[in-house]
Amino acid sequence: MRLPLEELRARERQGQVKNTCMVTFPELRRGNVAIVGGSLFVEPAHSPWLAAGEGYHNAEEAYLQARTQLETYRRWSDEGELRFLRTLADLDATLSAWETSPGAIGLFLVLEGAAPIRSPAEVGWWAEQGARGVGLTWAAGTPYAGGNAAPGPLTDEGRALLREMAALNLLLDISHLWEAAAYDALERYPGPVAATHANPRALREGARQLPDRLIQQLAERDGVIGVIPFNMMLSESWRRDDPRLPLPRVIEAIDHVCQVTGSARYVGLGTDADGGMGLEAAPLGLDSAADWGKIAALLRERGYAEADIAAILHDNWLRLMRTVLTNF
Repeated sequence: MRLPLEELRARERQGQVKNTCMVTFPELRRGNVAIVGGSLFVEPAHSPWLAAGEGYHNAEEAYLQARTQLETYRRWSDEGELRFLRTLADLDATLSAWETSPGAIGLFLVLEGAAPIRSPAEVGWWAEQGARGVGLTWAAGTPYAGGNAAPGPLTDEGRALLREMAALNLLLDISHLWEAAAYDALERYPGPVAATHANPRALREGARQLPDRLIQQLAERDGVIGVIPFNMMLSESWRRDDPRLPLPRVIEAIDHVCQVTGSARYVGLGTDADGGMGLEAAPLGLDSAADWGKIAALLRERGYAEADIAAILHDNWLRLMRTVLTNF
């Protein structure tokens, strides 16, 4: 994460890494990215998409693997690369410091799937460690709910977890929830909500995408949808060997959310760039994390006002983070 991008990519080529890295600390700073949403993400051993060398077989293994990731974030924080956004004061201090020069990057930590939470009551421990959001499931499902690749309802354990989360005012992330479970969770959960990385189903069919009704319900709750600049999430026909999609396709996804909700207040970027998709699957024009700002010029060409562009690129997420952090 600290190496210059080209040096890191050269090392990747030597190791025959499949997905070319886009995110490093230097590239985030070069792109003036002061705040990121970082994930704790573990995969079940049976996952057909297994990105890590080893998946989990049970809740204890999921917990231990997520703990290892947490320790990595802590080490980077201790070394001055990151600052955990635990409180409003942390958020304000990070933004204030960046007005002078790029420094420690603010980390809003979310569990991408609740598999590491061994029981609903344990979510409080994760909040003590700095987590400020939870997705009940990843694609493959958890004991708490069905996922987009594993149909299933919100379970009794899932409802219990939502109650524990609500007491802490944690962010509920519905990105990977099975659709019926997502509606159920939104109806039951009184706290802040988002789909941190999800695209409209209008652009690409599939259970992983958000139907317009779900987009509307998120907006009614003042939530945010993080549009993913990921070719496979922007086109049903795109395959990894195909040419990269044009960057304006991302604007189509953003614009669709704006049209459905009637406002630019409910959409942001949810790059999923820490999810292993790699440069090969990013739209043409995005070479690294430093390039996300290019989306501003394309929004301008579409006629978006400067205030709306600012909302999409950062203000909407900052508003939601403040809502979450108010209680900490």
